[in-house]
Amino acid sequence: MTTPTDSVPTPEPAREAAGTSAPERRSWLRDHSELGVCAMLLALGVLVLTDALTMDVDITQRGPVGPKTVPIVVGIGLLVIAALLAVDVLRGGRGEAEGGEDVDLSEPADWRTVLLLAGIFLGAAALIEPAGFPVAGALLFWGAAFALGSRRVDRDPLIAAALSLLTYVVFDKLLGVPLPGGPLMGVL
Repeated sequence: MTTPTDSVPTPEPAREAAGTSAPERRSWLRDHSELGVCAMLLALGVLVLTDALTMDVDITQRGPVGPKTVPIVVGIGLLVIAALLAVDVLRGGRGEAEGGEDVDLSEPADWRTVLLLAGIFLGAAALIEPAGFPVAGALLFWGAAFALGSRRVDRDPLIAAALSLLTYVVFDKLLGVPLPGGPLMGVL
């Protein structure tokens, strides 16, 4: 085996005796770190396919394309992408570091916004059963707009309510995906 810096091949036992095997292995792993992404995509694809193939769909099957179709397509897609990426990495392909667009990496993270968004999401998840999706969704959309910097209290609640009601109607009435209506169940 030779490396690009070696001019004379050195047998593997001689390298291990010299103590160069571990650093070379670490260097190889560092040069091929994208294989970690391949492994993650592979595991995710296997998980999605396993879940899709063990799904019980007898009740919800309405035609040839059922609830299993999209997860199976996504799982197969993840496996194909993992394999293609692994082949590319092993052939010498390297990912380029992101330029950062307009992100200033010297600035600290905005933890206030992250914590606000997490709290709003958890609050909406807790309210969805007692208050119903339209109310919880409106609070989620309005809270997310507020956390991300919008201070239009005259417009944002109306847009959030309309978006939440539209989402509820599309999923519950048109697609047949039952969402909790809460106190508005009799109205809608």
